[in-house]
Amino acid sequence: MGPEGGQATRRYLETVRLLIRTQAWREILTADLFADALKYVPTPAGKKLIAEHVREELAHYGLCEQLYAALGGDLWQDVQARLARNPWPRIESWPELAMFQFLNDRAAKFQLREYRNCSYAPYARVINQILEEEEGHIGFGESVVREMCATGAPECQTLFDKWLPYCLMVFGRPGTAGNRYAVEVGLKARDSGEVMREYIEDLKPAMVAYGLRFLPPDRLGAEIDTRLDLTLAVARPR
Repeated sequence: MGPEGGQATRRYLETVRLLIRTQAWREILTADLFADALKYVPTPAGKKLIAEHVREELAHYGLCEQLYAALGGDLWQDVQARLARNPWPRIESWPELAMFQFLNDRAAKFQLREYRNCSYAPYARVINQILEEEEGHIGFGESVVREMCATGAPECQTLFDKWLPYCLMVFGRPGTAGNRYAVEVGLKARDSGEVMREYIEDLKPAMVAYGLRFLPPDRLGAEIDTRLDLTLAVARPR
């Protein structure tokens, strides 16, 4: 199904536009956060890596912009409006940048995978390109978080608590009519809640290893999946 086959409905096209707008917002938001925090990166090599990350996020936004233009609309205006409505906090240290990257890049991986076989083929092509490039980021932030938590720094848990609720927003609201429609027409693979639960399960081994714990559900945000299992296994003595 999709415009290429001439069978697109108005709802289908509006949902595609929403997917593109949301992805573009994530790309610009991440680029802004990383660019603003570049001054905290302690080494030239690290600054180069983060700067390259910013460049990639902006390039990914450009891919979204091309798709949106083909469907009609001003993507930049829409993204700027969303950024103004929902501002995220700033990153204020190198450890905080590492924690954000650890949580956000992993969330982005799970979120993007849901669109690899999107029925709107142009979007599927863009998502697969973004996924391929995002793979190079995963692991960098975690290596810093691992070292930081090994020292017993109390800021590890504080930073984890600050950013996990925001990173859960990457998946969108679970259980909505829009989610069900997108799955039915093949725009995405699963409901946001299922992906959110998979992300949480993937986080758990690292959390146990690093001595991190989850916030109570009522502090994770009002639109999380109610079936999230926030229990953790007890770490084995080393």
